[in-house]
Amino acid sequence: MTTDDHIVFIVDDDARVREALGELLASHGMHAMAFGSAGDYVSTDKPDVPACLILDVELPDINGLDLQSQIAEGDHPPIVFITGHGDIPSSVRAIKHGAVDFLTKPFSDADLMTAVNAAIAQDREKRSARAELGALRQRYLDLTPREREVLPLVVSGLLNKQAAAELGISEVTLEIHRRNVMQKMMAASLADLVRIAERLEIPITHSRRTRGG
Repeated sequence: MTTDDHIVFIVDDDARVREALGELLASHGMHAMAFGSAGDYVSTDKPDVPACLILDVELPDINGLDLQSQIAEGDHPPIVFITGHGDIPSSVRAIKHGAVDFLTKPFSDADLMTAVNAAIAQDREKRSARAELGALRQRYLDLTPREREVLPLVVSGLLNKQAAAELGISEVTLEIHRRNVMQKMMAASLADLVRIAERLEIPITHSRRTRGG
C-alpha cells in the first residue's frame, strides 16, 4: 500500500490525539488528514481514493454518531469510532449503522491499525464494485432501443421464437439482436447475462413458465 492510493481522515477535537494518530499512521506508511471538528471535515474537499474515517464520538459541534447518520446516504469512507466514554448502546448503534469498529481509549496501536486496514480494504472493494456497476450501466446505455427490449426477454428464459413473437420480429432478427446484446454487455454466457441484468435491476416481466409453447 502506497501513500498516494489511500487516505485516513482523523476527526478529533484533541490536537494531541490528532498528532499521535497521524504519527502512528505515518509510521505504517499511511497518509492522513486531520480535522478538529465534524464541520471542518464535511466542508473540506477530499481526494477520491480509498479511505477510512477515524471519528471521535464527542466532538465540539456534533456527536460523531449523529455525523455518521447524516452522511449515511452519501459515499463516505468506512468509519472507525474512537471514544474516551464508550458505552454499549453507542457501540451497538455505531456497528449497526456500518462502523468497522468502536474503540474505547486507551486502545492499542495494533487494534486501531487492524480496524483502519479493514476499513480501507472495505472501501477499496466498494469502489471497485461501484466502478464495475458503472461500466455495466454504460454498456446497457450503448445498446440500441431494440436491443434493450430484447435483453429482458432473453434473460426471462423465453425461447427465441417466443421473444421474436413478443416483439413482432422474425426469429432470425431476434437471434441477431441477442448476439449483439451478448457482445455489447460482454456476457460470456446466458447465465452471465442473467447476473448482469440482476445487477442492473432490469425488470423481468415475462416468464417462459407462463407460456404454453
